[in-house]
Amino acid sequence: MKILVVGGAGYIGSHMVKWLLSCGHDVTTFDNLSKGYRDAVKGGEFIEGELGNAKQLERLFKAQSFDAVMHFASFIEVGESVREPAKYYQNNVTNTQNLLDAMVDHGVNHFIFSSTAAIFGEPQYTPIDEPHPKSPINPYGKSKLMVEQILEDYDKAYGLKSVALRYFNAAGADAEGELGERHNPETHLIPLVLQTASGRRDSISVFGNDYDTPDGTCVRDYIHVQDLCDAHMLALQKMMKSGKSDQYNLGNGQGFSVQQVIECVGEVTGCDIPVRIEARRAGDPAVLVADATRARHELGWISRLSSLEKIVETAWHWEQSFFLQ
Repeated sequence: MKILVVGGAGYIGSHMVKWLLSCGHDVTTFDNLSKGYRDAVKGGEFIEGELGNAKQLERLFKAQSFDAVMHFASFIEVGESVREPAKYYQNNVTNTQNLLDAMVDHGVNHFIFSSTAAIFGEPQYTPIDEPHPKSPINPYGKSKLMVEQILEDYDKAYGLKSVALRYFNAAGADAEGELGERHNPETHLIPLVLQTASGRRDSISVFGNDYDTPDGTCVRDYIHVQDLCDAHMLALQKMMKSGKSDQYNLGNGQGFSVQQVIECVGEVTGCDIPVRIEARRAGDPAVLVADATRARHELGWISRLSSLEKIVETAWHWEQSFFLQ
């Protein structure tokens, strides 16, 4: 297939591009490089451009005929979304609608959307399944839910089929050590702990150790980035075969606490991890764990790299190969 990957120079998008190329697909990456890196795109055609520029999108879709579009070009920092909601609604909602409009105009009717567990807000129960009430508590989660709602309307009105994949905590790196997390600033736990192990940080902050969990620290569901890529392909194949839109939660169904992650990094790296206990952050639920039963049953998806050790090992390989050369 010929696939457009929007945001393909970022963390998950670049892994997706590499995965698609390895499967023999024709890939075009469209990215403005505000968060991604040109050297993370490991092949195919690269076009630097803005989703906010309708003329660029018109030229792109007029010049090429795509079978499907995968969207990874959202801003993802919860704290920043609270401080700068306009930035998030502009990029995550308005710019995404620009993309969808260009697809409709040019008859491209298959769309895979990177959504998030943040659409659910404070969990009413765990593990979280697809019907769980959706009440996001920050502009980031609200922006993603808005796009899911837009996709429902575009399906009914224009026949644009989509699958929204709601990630929990993407983590890890590709097995060859070519790609990994290098957000700026970095906000994800596993790379932050690994930066502490490698000496690029003095310590890791733990925000609260008095939650109602076995060790008092928050519990989260981590999913390897390559398992996410697998889910994207399975979702695309099912959508193109069935002609139906859908939504799936993606996670391992197993939670690991902040303390367990720190201990695992210590074991994998053989390094001491200095820890600073700080006050709880507003809006941090004690437990966030996915129920991915539907994805397993309907897509045939298997999280093959589900162990925390494997996730940390691949991320540590990336940390060493890229940052500690």
